[in-house]
Amino acid sequence: MAIHIVQMGETIYTIADKYKVSASRIIQDNDITDPGNLVAGQTLIILFPEQVYTVEAGDTLAGIALKNEVPLQQILRNNPYLMDREYIYPGETIVIRYDNAQGRVTTNGYANTFINKDTLRKTLPYLTYLSVFGYRTVEDAEITEADDEEIIKTAREFGVAPLMLLATLTIQGIGNVENVFSILYSEELTERHIRNILTILKKKGFYGINIILQYLNRENQNTYSRYVTKLTERLNEEGFYVMVTITPNIFISNITGEFEKIDYTAIGRDANEIIIMNFNWGYNYGPPSPVSSNSLMEQFLEYVLNLMPSDKIDIGLPIIGYDWDLPYLVGISKARALTIESALALAGQTGAVIQFDEASQTPFFEYTEDRFGVPVQHIVWFIDARSIEAIMELVKEYGLRGTGIWNIMNYYVQMWLVINSQYEIVKISQE
Repeated sequence: MAIHIVQMGETIYTIADKYKVSASRIIQDNDITDPGNLVAGQTLIILFPEQVYTVEAGDTLAGIALKNEVPLQQILRNNPYLMDREYIYPGETIVIRYDNAQGRVTTNGYANTFINKDTLRKTLPYLTYLSVFGYRTVEDAEITEADDEEIIKTAREFGVAPLMLLATLTIQGIGNVENVFSILYSEELTERHIRNILTILKKKGFYGINIILQYLNRENQNTYSRYVTKLTERLNEEGFYVMVTITPNIFISNITGEFEKIDYTAIGRDANEIIIMNFNWGYNYGPPSPVSSNSLMEQFLEYVLNLMPSDKIDIGLPIIGYDWDLPYLVGISKARALTIESALALAGQTGAVIQFDEASQTPFFEYTEDRFGVPVQHIVWFIDARSIEAIMELVKEYGLRGTGIWNIMNYYVQMWLVINSQYEIVKISQE
């Protein structure tokens, strides 16, 4: 695999010639809708499969998988465009395998219940776990349920372990601190909460739970740890898996930041798996800054790996961009969220050149908007294939378990190209 950075004046054909691959393959692999309008600074993934197969008359995907002694899921992972088609055609090339020499990783995708069915089915071949958003802790340790039976069924059909994602958050990211602490500081409500969780897990057929530890800080860390210990003991006894999502308290100033040093020892000891994740919503009131920071994550890992085993840890991967008006005004300015595709389209429409911040390993660009005759400056931060590669390098370097993707509501093809072409994605049925 190679990541190519588009230079001014390059075309899809000059790039294809440079790597000795077909332009049509680059277009198909990267899901490029307008190959005549590449943006200077954008990334393209160039793939070099280890084994390919040329379709013959009468072939089916199941038959090709059987003939090459690989799972059908592998064919779908390696050729995601096939999920958008009903037929395969004689003479076309299908990727059988890549050299997954970088190791095995788990992947966890976060999704709302209203995810597009085609997007879900296209993404599931790449997932180990699917965390289903829609369960929320409310008063008296009660839990609101989601209408997710179809999603759970579909996940299991693809060999993906469905997890009940539990928080006090609404889908807008608004939480309720009173509900959290009423449970943590009451033995009776703790017991009720765990019983309610078990009831839902059994009824819905979940593999386990992914619980978000909101409002965790140095003052209440022991209380949270006791809850995680009790929760894991009870759920493991019943055969359920416990994943914990930790959201570090990170304080950003411009593009630098620091984090609160919390003792995660007990949580790391007792939980089955831990995801380090900062959630990104449809708005951002903070100052313009990278969507993710590789340097800050590395600092956090250096700290947290003294407190918990590396092979339990996943690091978060945010699939989002933000567009800020400039100048930034504290308490007034608000950035709007963009998909990665929308960020690229915006750069193309405004003639911007995409730049790259080495410390955070994230791209950004600036543009000017005419708003009622007044020029308004903007800055957009997002992620690209280089960001994904940098995060996966941390997974490999520190011997981590894998990654958690926030979120999979939109299909970002380059993320899966980077991961799938280099790493073997764990399926629970394999363990």
